[in-house]
Amino acid sequence: MPRYSQWRDRAEILTPPMPWHRVRSRRGDGPPVVLLHGLWRSWHAMEPMARALNRQGFSTINLPYPSTRLPIEALVEHIRQEVERNTGDEPVHFVTHSLGGILVRALMAGPLPWKTGRIVMLAPPNGGSEIVDWSKRHPMIHRLLGPAGRSLASDGLPGNLPELPSESEVAVIMGNRCSLPLFKSLLDDNNDGIVSAGRGKIKHLRGFSVIDADHTFIQVHPEAIRLSVNFLQTGEWLASNASQATSGSAASS
Repeated sequence: MPRYSQWRDRAEILTPPMPWHRVRSRRGDGPPVVLLHGLWRSWHAMEPMARALNRQGFSTINLPYPSTRLPIEALVEHIRQEVERNTGDEPVHFVTHSLGGILVRALMAGPLPWKTGRIVMLAPPNGGSEIVDWSKRHPMIHRLLGPAGRSLASDGLPGNLPELPSESEVAVIMGNRCSLPLFKSLLDDNNDGIVSAGRGKIKHLRGFSVIDADHTFIQVHPEAIRLSVNFLQTGEWLASNASQATSGSAASS
């Protein structure tokens, strides 16, 4: 049974975005980690992960952005400006959830004023979203996704972004617990209720794991936190028996 702290973290994750939300930073002795939430979420969705990283010495920058109001290009520019404003000369690491991973890939496709460090993407729709594909037949739902969400279709932005540079240090963690059966028929058998696990794979990953987590709460799963912390600290992908893992060149295929 989850402890009280886990229930508290889950409740915090569901806190909706508000217009007055601002960047939440924590200083540490280590390098900066920028955290990016997913569609329809707020910075609160990444706070449990931010606290875990800060306890390990990282400086954390939990960055809200208007995920449903602006197109990808505007969101990328907004994030670029905020990261530049809140970081210095050190390499900048990232931990992202869902749409946040696509935004980081879009950031990496252009020139950046900082050196990008290691990146952990949690449940990213790197191969596009079957749910967005389905929503095209349901105009009201499609509209609710906002311009950024609508760009995540199988034939949309994720599949048209450049490949990761071969020297980049990027890892992906997907979930396989479907706690939301509403969209189950749209997804592969191995899914987190929102994204099929196989759709997280892209070329040149340093690590790829599938863990027993659902889409909404994957960022508080102990294995996701352990893998993220270790990868940011060492660049090594040390998956345990709790995850189905692929690393190195095998993750790049």
